[in-house]
Amino acid sequence: MKPTTLADLSQLKKEKRKFATITAYDASFAHLFAEQGINVMLIGDSLGMTVQGFDSTLPVTVEDISYHTRNVRAGAPHSFLIADMPFMSYATPEQSFDNAAALMRSGANMVKIEGGDWLCDTVKMLTERAVPVCGHLGLTPQSVNVLGGYKVQGRDETSAQKLFNDAIALEKAGIQLLVLECVPTGLAQRVTEALEIPVIGIGAGNMTDGQILVMHDALGITARLPKFAKDFLKETGNVRDAVRLYIEQVESGIYPDQAHSFN
Repeated sequence: MKPTTLADLSQLKKEKRKFATITAYDASFAHLFAEQGINVMLIGDSLGMTVQGFDSTLPVTVEDISYHTRNVRAGAPHSFLIADMPFMSYATPEQSFDNAAALMRSGANMVKIEGGDWLCDTVKMLTERAVPVCGHLGLTPQSVNVLGGYKVQGRDETSAQKLFNDAIALEKAGIQLLVLECVPTGLAQRVTEALEIPVIGIGAGNMTDGQILVMHDALGITARLPKFAKDFLKETGNVRDAVRLYIEQVESGIYPDQAHSFN
């Protein structure tokens, strides 16, 4: 099987073909996801809540992400893997070098960092050192204590313009993917159309280039599903069928619908 690359994702955007991605934390689920046709997976610091049982992502360490990245790579050798840089692992450009290198050595194809234009120098220096970077704007879970909770972002004109400006600045600095989390559909569409790089949404409507869900949400394992999430297992009764349905509904634009989006 041919490995999935950033060039493949860029081509999907050019062709206006939507793609589905999902979080993965172990070899078995990674293999199942790849087998059903999900070629991009995120080893998310969401594992702090879904796997480790914490109430936020903040306790997750680089060692945790490295461990789970190795597991996912073993199960999905040809998939494109994005590894989250955990809380305070990229507070300075110098810090980010060693931590990003550890994740790349564990099997990641790209690292993801949360934040706006203050990260431009870090993005530029990482890409110059052969580390592809995915940005993350909107609801950034590592900033939950600053944001005052898990709230939709960019609902007023000022914050929406700030997010848009951050997206433009990060692309100029060198990010090659962008995740938009919990933002109004119209804002997500505006960002997606302005950027040349693929934009992946989660709680950002169906106008982005791709979608991502935490696997536990997509399979209905989470005790309380977020508004934007859909339990695909409930509709199918079978994990493999649930994953295929998720892919089909993302690619067709059926999911997320208005009930799973913010206006």
